Amino acid sequence: MAYKIIISPRAQSEIEKAIDYYALHSINAPENFIFSLKEAYKTLETNPFFISRYKNVRALKIKRFPYSLYFIINNNQKTVQILSCFHNKRNPSKRPRK
Repeated sequence: MAYKIIISPRAQSEIEKAIDYYALHSINAPENFIFSLKEAYKTLETNPFFISRYKNVRALKIKRFPYSLYFIINNNQKTVQILSCFHNKRNPSKRPRK
């Protein structure tokens, strides 16, 4: 059974900011970022058991972009809650720790 993806308001805001940033610098980059993000969602729907970064918070790097999705898994409800779309060059102390 596939997991359902739930995107937190924080993650949605970070995704929108990344798309806006890429739109300022390239015509194709926003579309490519969205494509890579959708691919990451597909991966999480089928197999969300990636490395734990902090207690129950896990991470998956978005291909071709310097971002990682930080998320938690609820096996009982079969959901993956995206906590953050975190830029990998940001201060590591600001990573989500739920």
